[in-house]
Amino acid sequence: QEQFVARHQAEWLAFESWLHARGENARRARRERNTGELTDEEVPARYRRICQHLALARRRGYSPMVVDRLQALMQGGHGVLYRTPPPRWQRAVRFLLAEFPRLVRSEAGCMWVAAAVFVFPLVLMFVLLQFRPELVYSIASPEQVAMYERMYDPSDPSHALGRESGTDWQMFGHYIWNNISIGLKTFAGGLLAGVGALFVLVVNGIGIGTVFGHLQQVGYGDPLWRFVCGHAPFELTAIVLAGGAGLRLGLNLVAPGRHRRIDALAIAGKKGAKLCLGVAFMLLVAAFIEAFWSSTQSIPAAVKYSVSGVLWTLVAGWLGLAGRGVADED
Repeated sequence: QEQFVARHQAEWLAFESWLHARGENARRARRERNTGELTDEEVPARYRRICQHLALARRRGYSPMVVDRLQALMQGGHGVLYRTPPPRWQRAVRFLLAEFPRLVRSEAGCMWVAAAVFVFPLVLMFVLLQFRPELVYSIASPEQVAMYERMYDPSDPSHALGRESGTDWQMFGHYIWNNISIGLKTFAGGLLAGVGALFVLVVNGIGIGTVFGHLQQVGYGDPLWRFVCGHAPFELTAIVLAGGAGLRLGLNLVAPGRHRRIDALAIAGKKGAKLCLGVAFMLLVAAFIEAFWSSTQSIPAAVKYSVSGVLWTLVAGWLGLAGRGVADED
């Protein structure tokens, strides 16, 4: 018995540590865990060995202390490996409230680069057009400029917030299609060594900055700001996150590190796909707000700006704080 315990003690301790990491003290267990301990991929084979050890201990008549310990390990492993998975809605909520914000924070470098690449040209174009209004025709055609002016002309009540009323559901569908297509295009651009994602971010930043800068310069800023302030926290942030995910895809393609290039791309693609799910959710929320809140003309500007401030705070808090200390669940 002593030789049996000495030979397999390390295996049992590693399995106990793995079980402990999925119990009530998961946070502390993960903090104390060594990198050389049992990984999730090794668990099924290790569980079968525990069952074999238990059968041997019983057949050889080992002491109750050894048998009971192996029985507890077998039951604990069975409870984790064969438990009923949580309902899909619970997994979806857990993903949005914990896993997605952690994924965003794990790629903080790429996300900040994407934010700079998007925001800098946007702000630059906005400022330039306040002093050089003729530059708008270098970016947009006269027909496009005239269209934007008609959309946000404050003297036309039917277009005071960018579009006619009475088309909320139709526009909801349009916004979903438009927003998500932009997000996916930004992410997929990462396959071009990350340059495609950066290009889409720059183009969108210049385009948005041009529209905002021109309309502000000609005095049509009030209806524009009241229209966009509600959905901007989700929509603009989602575009940046899609760009950051695409940039990670490109970096793994260019610099795979110790992995084979195809494996590094698969790793980034798996993480990017999860990020895109969260981005799609944010764009769906943005489309809903844009269709049913942003276009409502009866809401005072002060209320709209206040709600926008609250939404910006919620988005920042969600991405920056959500999921901290929450145990991973397979």
